[in-house]
Amino acid sequence: MRGPLGAVIGRYPSSDGNAQMGGIIRHNRKCRDIVFLVIFIAFWVGMIVNSSFGFNQGNPLRLTYGLDYKGNVCGDKHANPGLRELELKYWLNPNQVYQSGLKDSQFKLADARSICLMDCPTPSEDSLNWVCDYPEGEIRLSMDDWIDRNYDYFEFLTPEMRNSSVNLQGPCYPVIFPSVNVYWSCQFLARPSNVSLTHWKMMGGMNIDADLIIDKSIHKSTNSRSSVLKRYMADIGKSWPVLIVCGGILPLFLAVIWLLMIRHFVAAMPWVTVVLFNILIVSVTMFYYLKAGWIGNDAITPIIGDHDPYVHIFGRELNHMRAAAVLMTFVMVVSVLTSIAIIRRIIMATSVLKVAAKVIGEVQALIIFPIIPYAILAIFYMLWLSAALHLFSSGQVVQNNCNSNCCAYDLASKLVNCNHCCGYSIRYTRHIDIAIFFHLFGCYWATQFFVACSSTVIAGSVASYYWARGETSPEIPFLPVFSSMKRLARYNLGSMALGSLTVSFMESIRFILESIRRKLKVASTTPDSRIGRAVHNTSRFCLRCIEWIIKSVNRNAYIMIAITGKSFCKASAIATELIINNILRIGRVNVIGDVILFLGKLCVSLSSALFAFLMLDTHKYRSAHNKISSPLFPVLVCWGLGYVVATLFFGVVEMSIDTIILSFCQDSEEHQGTAQYAPPLLMETLNDQNEMQRLTQGPPSS
Repeated sequence: MRGPLGAVIGRYPSSDGNAQMGGIIRHNRKCRDIVFLVIFIAFWVGMIVNSSFGFNQGNPLRLTYGLDYKGNVCGDKHANPGLRELELKYWLNPNQVYQSGLKDSQFKLADARSICLMDCPTPSEDSLNWVCDYPEGEIRLSMDDWIDRNYDYFEFLTPEMRNSSVNLQGPCYPVIFPSVNVYWSCQFLARPSNVSLTHWKMMGGMNIDADLIIDKSIHKSTNSRSSVLKRYMADIGKSWPVLIVCGGILPLFLAVIWLLMIRHFVAAMPWVTVVLFNILIVSVTMFYYLKAGWIGNDAITPIIGDHDPYVHIFGRELNHMRAAAVLMTFVMVVSVLTSIAIIRRIIMATSVLKVAAKVIGEVQALIIFPIIPYAILAIFYMLWLSAALHLFSSGQVVQNNCNSNCCAYDLASKLVNCNHCCGYSIRYTRHIDIAIFFHLFGCYWATQFFVACSSTVIAGSVASYYWARGETSPEIPFLPVFSSMKRLARYNLGSMALGSLTVSFMESIRFILESIRRKLKVASTTPDSRIGRAVHNTSRFCLRCIEWIIKSVNRNAYIMIAITGKSFCKASAIATELIINNILRIGRVNVIGDVILFLGKLCVSLSSALFAFLMLDTHKYRSAHNKISSPLFPVLVCWGLGYVVATLFFGVVEMSIDTIILSFCQDSEEHQGTAQYAPPLLMETLNDQNEMQRLTQGPPSS
């Protein structure tokens, strides 16, 4: 049987029976869960090594731009030759593109000869245009002159060079097909220019295939899953100003405003939160509809820059946006109906929020304390995101092994070269997927760790207030927040590491199982029977429930760690026992309070998502090299960052309520059901059984 905690959290009696001073939350502490702190530090060392590998091997330009036939990344000013502003990948030989699209062909598009250009070439209306290889050897042109001549130096070719060019072996190639800039690759349109074809045939040029396959081959490459994932990651890198404003500054401002309004307008805040939540979720859903093309004419398009309005090219990003719009519609309907269902309970939420407002008014440092973990996380996220972009683009550029005929004229050696003419690809290390998962897991664990530390500091500060009977007392340190931070840093970092690791581990298991489920779905091996589907869905539901329970237990464990200084497991057991023994007394009040706070977090994060949509809809992100393929990922990242920031600041109210309720339960248990230290406002909220019944059940039916 667990003994009383009075000697730990209240005034404790001395041997002569007199009350001793200084016994508030500071008695009999020692370092806990040190092993897990060591594991956490070792994991951070691994994160640094893993990130160093990414910085050493990665190049974020690879996420956006392709490779030319020399293995250079388009747009790289350090390449040889320098390719600054030459960001578009263009395939020179149309027959190679056609051959790569044949069903049983061994020739791959990656082996087709490609160079980097500033814009996509177009066929001439009265003659034949040419695109020639980078100038070198006997071609005495600078790169700037080559660009000024629209990449055409056919008139300078020797007879031998002209003969190889007519045979589609370079160094110059005819522009027969119009092309359009699709995600920084010039995609051919299967509409060859009759004028250009006529001139080509008059020159004795070899036959050029003009089938639809030439269109589909490049389209298939640019819409592969790996290409889409790279573009999504590149979108996050390009939209870093949006992430700073909408994922950092805006939620900080909104969260502080919300805390101040809780302090001064607590009675109105639950109603304001519910109404604002409904407005925001409808607005964000409408933006998804706009970008999906279901409302208006502002759907996302893979085409960059000016183009023929009759040219329509669809990409995977549009399908993903439409899937997200459908999902948001479902979430919106459920959320609105749920918010309507809890309207009758809002008065109860007002009562419990008044207690938190009282605490914030007494311990005013709680309002500004979350800025400390906010600043730490902001620095961490910037470094982590930079490392993630390099890690996703890490690998070595190596030449492919191809057995196909890819002969091309080599200006340096002055002859047609059929050796080493294969294209280049990025070869990733064998364990790159593990490194990326390790990096993602580290981000989640670090986030949970800092949130846990913030929650524990707040709980320690609020507990000091409670066990002084809600009054300003000499026993409360002048700066309770900093005293709580000192106790955390000295004794409880290991417990924070264990608690955050538990949540991260469960989330990782759920992520892995979800990935397996999607792969099985793609492979059409999802259970077809009712029993199989029932087991499948039940397992997902149970995993969600377990995850929610662990997060709830962790939060209460952090409170008991702040109060008692016990280890994580012992504190979890104490908190669970207190809650079970008092579930009927505090359950309703606590749940409704949590629901309102959860809606408040969503209001802040939805505002971040809404403003991210607005910023990404400006000209800067819709054209030129800053164009993003889709606002989906940047908006989701802003949404997530906004929620993390809101969690840090709303944790002040959330942990205040939970800490006071748990302290109240312990206080009542030690004093035969009557709390001795509870502030009057809390006693009024929790002990008035007639008022509780009226608030929760409504007026009696006549």
